[in-house]
Amino acid sequence: MLPVECESGSEESMHRERVVAALSHVAPDRCPWQATFTPEFAERLRAGLRLDVAAGAHNPHGGGNSRDLEIGLDQDLLITSVGWANSYYGEGCEYVDEWGVSWLSAPYETPYGVGHYTEPRGHPLAEADAKAVARYRPPDPGRPELYTDAERLIAEHGAEYWIVGSTVTTIFETAWALRGLEQLLTDFIEDPDLADAILDIPYRYHLAAAETLVRMGVDMIWLGDDVGHQHGMFISPRHWRRFLKPRMAHIIERLKTINPGVKIAYHTDGCVYPIIPELIEIGLDVLNPIQPAAMEPVKVKREYGKDLCFWGSMDEQYTLPFGSPDDVRREVLDRIATLGADGGLILAPTHHVQLDTPLENFWAMVEAVTGPGATA
Repeated sequence: MLPVECESGSEESMHRERVVAALSHVAPDRCPWQATFTPEFAERLRAGLRLDVAAGAHNPHGGGNSRDLEIGLDQDLLITSVGWANSYYGEGCEYVDEWGVSWLSAPYETPYGVGHYTEPRGHPLAEADAKAVARYRPPDPGRPELYTDAERLIAEHGAEYWIVGSTVTTIFETAWALRGLEQLLTDFIEDPDLADAILDIPYRYHLAAAETLVRMGVDMIWLGDDVGHQHGMFISPRHWRRFLKPRMAHIIERLKTINPGVKIAYHTDGCVYPIIPELIEIGLDVLNPIQPAAMEPVKVKREYGKDLCFWGSMDEQYTLPFGSPDDVRREVLDRIATLGADGGLILAPTHHVQLDTPLENFWAMVEAVTGPGATA
């Protein structure tokens, strides 16, 4: 089943206005939505939509995609990405990215073919002392070629769509990829000065990238680091406050100094109730992805909906891959009625849609959020 195509010059002109309304806590004509896909699921979608399957590598973070897939699905946000997260889907079974992090591509079986997870396996600063960390040279965030996708996206689609500049894995995730997760967490306790030096590497890089994107004219910057697991935080709120909060606060302050109207989204998987008030305190506008298996959407809306908007909430752990199309439709309509009451919601899957998701479930989500009866 394919989504209904919109008439040129009608529905398309509403994408941007729809997101502006939702982020202003005003009920839009319908709930805005967005989705990202693993490369394998994107290939299935392109084939089903009769799009060019040889259009180039699909980057779920939004770095350099052809856009016909996102636009063809009637999404309201388009994403461009600069930063370490673009390393997630490299070529080959093993590869080394420009930061010196080595990766392994691990296959997994689904009823629809073989997908791949990519995992950092080698960490260039794993054995480094303070002097070696000081000698490390990250990639240059000022290279003009990093921003050609953003420039094209803003020029071609900025009048019609909400443009998001992604610099996710902003601090913590890139730092532990450089150092190793266990070693960086050990550094938090045993050598906080060394931890600070390592955290500053991605912090400075992604700050520079985000500043450039804001000056170019993106509507929103997407920051974030995974600091939660299914039932709580896997670093303590105390360590988040010591190592991550001040850096995130400074990034948000800098970006809003450049453009007071820019919106800031923050991504973290898992259950992060203890830090939500402090994210609001440092200027966050949008929290992503609101995993329903980890945080209760109704509770999040009730307690924080006056101060925050929300992006996500469609369950990618259970409902989309393992539910029925009716389960998916019910969840979409429930999220719009609760988390999206009086605006404040951008509906999206809580992770890149993966190869194990049945296409009929995906189309059920698309039709439920874009079709008749999808009004917030």
